[in-house]
Amino acid sequence: MQLDTLPLNKIARIVDVDWSQLGEAEGHRLRCLGFEAGVEVEPLHRGWLLARDPLAVRVGRMTVAIRLAHASAVTVAPL
Repeated sequence: MQLDTLPLNKIARIVDVDWSQLGEAEGHRLRCLGFEAGVEVEPLHRGWLLARDPLAVRVGRMTVAIRLAHASAVTVAPL
């Protein structure tokens, strides 16, 4: 399951990140924000327009906003 399809308020663990789907700068930013295999994440809120972008995600103790295109590169397993 990809992070962009995970239901809101459902905790999951990152299984893999498809770094090839992201640009170098985007991948670096996600790594700096803690998006690595084994980390727990929880989608909290989606944008309100039709695109539903961005996605607010809790990563550890921090909440970040990422684009759905980036979230689709993150494979998760619900807990």
